[in-house]
Amino acid sequence: MKTEEIKFNVSLDENNIPEKLTWSASDGGGKPTPAEACIISIWDPNEKNALRIDLWTKEMKMDAMKHLIHQTIATLGDTYLRATNDEKLSDEIKQFSEYFAKEAKLYEEQK
Repeated sequence: MKTEEIKFNVSLDENNIPEKLTWSASDGGGKPTPAEACIISIWDPNEKNALRIDLWTKEMKMDAMKHLIHQTIATLGDTYLRATNDEKLSDEIKQFSEYFAKEAKLYEEQK
């Protein structure tokens, strides 16, 4: 059996606010790659509960966060489709991501 590792390093300021975030993956050579935010969901089968870790650095801009949330919602639709083959609900998730983008005025930024 092959084992891979994904690692996150978070540097905190004196108030425990993330200042620097890097991640690395063993199959990618293990070289740390800078990031400004991450959203991690882990399913706990014993508790039948999703555990979340949401981190972002002080430097993360609000506009970038809006794009991160939009893209995360959109890709959840893809993940849901691969896991369930439920095209109808997957499309609903994607439609919501488009609604979110419109309400967050993400398309207006690109004009």
